[in-house]
Amino acid sequence: MTHALNIVWNPSEGIDLGFFIIRYYSLMFVIAFGLGWYIMKNIFEREGESIEKLDSLFIWTVLATLLGARLGHVFFYDWEYYRNHLLEILLPIRENPNETIFYIIKGWEFTGYQGLASHGAAISIIIAMYFYSKNILKKPQLWILDRVVIPVASGAIFVRLGNFFNSEIIGHETTSSFGIKFLKDHFSPMDAVNATQIPNPTAAYSAIANDPKFASLLEQVPTRHPTQLYEAFCYVFVFVILFFLYWKTEKRRYTGFIFGMFLLLLFTVRFIVESVKESQGGFESALGLFSTGQWLSIPFILIGLYFIFTAEKEITN
Repeated sequence: MTHALNIVWNPSEGIDLGFFIIRYYSLMFVIAFGLGWYIMKNIFEREGESIEKLDSLFIWTVLATLLGARLGHVFFYDWEYYRNHLLEILLPIRENPNETIFYIIKGWEFTGYQGLASHGAAISIIIAMYFYSKNILKKPQLWILDRVVIPVASGAIFVRLGNFFNSEIIGHETTSSFGIKFLKDHFSPMDAVNATQIPNPTAAYSAIANDPKFASLLEQVPTRHPTQLYEAFCYVFVFVILFFLYWKTEKRRYTGFIFGMFLLLLFTVRFIVESVKESQGGFESALGLFSTGQWLSIPFILIGLYFIFTAEKEITN
C-alpha cells in the first residue's frame, strides 16, 4: 500500500494445492453457478416445479452463459483479431504469441479463456430460456426469465470479482491518491522478468511490488479505478432488489416485470461504470460518443423499460 487509498494489486494465481492450482477466476464461476443452483432450487420448490427440470436448467444456463459470453466478446469487441484466429474462439490458447512463458506445443500458448462479454451472455441466456421453456419446462418463456435473472444477478457479482483477481476490465487512471495499481495489467510476465532480471514471473512481480530497489518500476504503474469492484458492489443491490421483488411482493405474478427490472438495473449500472472503464475495443471508434459497452447496454435498458411498463398480472385458476 502506497497511500491510504492507493493499493498495489498483485494477487496470486489461485489456491495452490501442490499438484493443481485452483484459479480464483475459475473459483468465482464455480461459486456463481453453485449459488445460482441453490437459489433456483428454492424458487422451484416454492413454485412446485420438479428438481429434475432444475438440473436441465443448470446445464442449459452454464452452456449458454459461457458460450454466449465468449462469442459476445469475439463478435462485439475483437472480431478483427479473431477472424484470422478462428481456432482461438473456442479453445483456451493463443497462436504464435510474441512473448510467452508457458507453451503447450511449439507456437501455441495456453491462456485460459480471456475475453467474456456479459452482453453476449445475456443474449444467449434469453435464447436458451426460449428452448428450455418450450421443450422442458412447458411454461411461457417470461415465466423462467422472471426467475432465472435472480441467480444471474448474484452470479454477476462473482464474475466481476473474478475479473478483479485477473486484473482485467480495469478503469481509467485516477487523478487522486484513490485507486489501485494493477501490476499484472501494466507488466506482462515477460516484461516483469526482463525489468527485474528475476527469471520467475511470480517472484519478479513480488519484487516490483515490495522491493524498494524496484520502486522506479512501481512508479510506472498508474493508479486506476477498480471498475470491477464498482460493478460487483452495485450488482449486490441489483440482486437484493430482484430477490426482494420475488420473495416479498406480488410483482413475481406480473409477467415480465422482474425480467424488465433486471435488464434496467444491471445494464444501467454497466452503462454508468463504462464511463470510467478502459476501452475494451469494438465499434466505439466508428460511432463515437459512447463506448462499445454503453452502446450495447442501451437496447437492454430500453427492453427492460418496455417489460416493466407492459407487465400484466398472471391469470391464475
